[in-house]
Amino acid sequence: MQGIWTIALLTISNIFMTFAWYGHLKFKSSPLWIAIGVSWLIALLEYCFQVPANRFGSAYFSTAQLKVMQEVITLVVFGAFSVLYLKEQFRWNYLVAFALIVGAVFFVFAGGNGKSQHEAKLESPANVAVAHESVPATAGIE
Repeated sequence: MQGIWTIALLTISNIFMTFAWYGHLKFKSSPLWIAIGVSWLIALLEYCFQVPANRFGSAYFSTAQLKVMQEVITLVVFGAFSVLYLKEQFRWNYLVAFALIVGAVFFVFAGGNGKSQHEAKLESPANVAVAHESVPATAGIE
């Protein structure tokens, strides 16, 4: 279940970051300083999802696995964004490039992550210190 939360948080994070990086391209007539300010605020929201995704995900995935997962999610989000929001054409060579990156995912996950079940339990979000106080990840969730 932890992997699903990590993927969900990374997906939300990437949606925000894609809008921060490329959303302003639909508003080229607005001043650059406004585009920078709005993009920065959107990126701040992105970090509110990305940091927990990597923090919680690191209990179950290696850093390399998290990074490759994030790259694939980025490509899926960007592909949808460029076609649906920017109205750009999706080309065959983009699909080939995407397939090669998916191959990278296979190789990163094929060798395992080197984390034992014991390590995953020690690093699980339930044991993460929050504001100098150990708070269970399920606190307040019913």
